Amino acid sequence: MRHLWSLLAGAVAAPLTWVLVSLGQGGSTRTITGWVETRTFATADLIEPAAYLAVAGVLLGLLGTLRWSPLGPVVAGALLIAPYGGMFADPLAVRDAVPGGWKIFGDPIPLRLPLDNGTLLLIGALLLMAAFSAQRWRRWPAPAPTPAPLAEEPKDEPADAPTLESPPVVADPVPAGSTKRNGDSPWNTPPSRAGSENAES
Repeated sequence: MRHLWSLLAGAVAAPLTWVLVSLGQGGSTRTITGWVETRTFATADLIEPAAYLAVAGVLLGLLGTLRWSPLGPVVAGALLIAPYGGMFADPLAVRDAVPGGWKIFGDPIPLRLPLDNGTLLLIGALLLMAAFSAQRWRRWPAPAPTPAPLAEEPKDEPADAPTLESPPVVADPVPAGSTKRNGDSPWNTPPSRAGSENAES
């Protein structure tokens, strides 16, 4: 789909660029020629033709440098080179086929001027160079999926590890040779009567 849109953009950009360059070059030539003849100048008169040329330059820059299908620049370049190439076969017939009386906002559009001075060939050759970039024929690489963060596994704790709820129980050691006076020790229990009789016999 990107090749189709690029193709349409190139087919529209070629004639539009020709018109803009013609307006810019024609207006600039007339303005500067008038300055030379009268030996006076008003630089504000150069703003309009300069704006036409600047818009044409931006259009060509977008068409030739943006990373999309190169079909657009190739088609636009071929369309701009074709009229100048026809000058080698029959220059008078090609030149007469180009309209010469168009106007926009009262300003004449000298479409034959970029053809006569070779500007069309220059622009077309620059656009054709976009076809030699192999990277332009490739799609943008798809972004790699972001891996989900791994869940942190709980650490194994020892079974007898002390906790805040159950404090550790420490056994009360009994020193050797000593007896406890409370009733918990088995040494305080007197021997049975049967045991004492056996001892006497």
